[in-house]
Amino acid sequence: MSEKPRILITNDDGYHSEGIIALEDALKDIGDCYVVAPESEMSGASHSLTLARPLRIRQIDERHWTVDGTPTDCVTLALNQILSEDQRPNICATGINPGANMGDDATYSGTIAGALEATILGVSGLAFSLVAYRDHDYTESAKVARQMTEKALKEGLPNGTLLNINIPKGVPKGIHVTKQGLKNAHPVISEHIDPRGKPYYWIGENRIGFHPEGGTDFEAIDDGYVSVTPMRSDLTNHEVIKDLQDWQR
Repeated sequence: MSEKPRILITNDDGYHSEGIIALEDALKDIGDCYVVAPESEMSGASHSLTLARPLRIRQIDERHWTVDGTPTDCVTLALNQILSEDQRPNICATGINPGANMGDDATYSGTIAGALEATILGVSGLAFSLVAYRDHDYTESAKVARQMTEKALKEGLPNGTLLNINIPKGVPKGIHVTKQGLKNAHPVISEHIDPRGKPYYWIGENRIGFHPEGGTDFEAIDDGYVSVTPMRSDLTNHEVIKDLQDWQR
């Protein structure tokens, strides 16, 4: 590219999270970065739009904004309201999420949803997650984010494609292109009583591993490799279409 590429950055952990600060620091030397992020944590927001109330945008400076909504809201407003045509990004990077976004958890992830919304609106998306649940050191994951963003900007991605990139804790052994795996887990619901005597609930999960199918994101991370899974908004199970032909009338 003759001019410096433009990069939209968002996340689902909120504007002040360590992960988004690390991501911007990693990418600001390779492109003009614009950060449009939720004003507070929106983990698990998935690909949701806020439709039942108005949204408010707060401008921090000429490159940073917050939105009191979801990652999808942030990307939608960034590309259609906040940024001018001259600022339209070449790519959207989301994260760095503190924790994995692999397998069937992808459907819950606001990190992935931000990148997905970008692809729907015509901008390539990269979603970055650090597979660590405590002691988050973003040094290596930020290096991977820069490397993958530079490569995507240079080589491009197919239309409508986002890359879901999970990075192991520590120094990765390398990079594997993977498919979504399937976790082995079941919900854990914890019931408590509030000061007024009414019950409330926390939804959690007990994970007991994953299905070893070969070539999955879980297996790449388990072996110490960065997992790069190409995704798209089309949820059609194309293999089953033919099997259901006799359902038609």
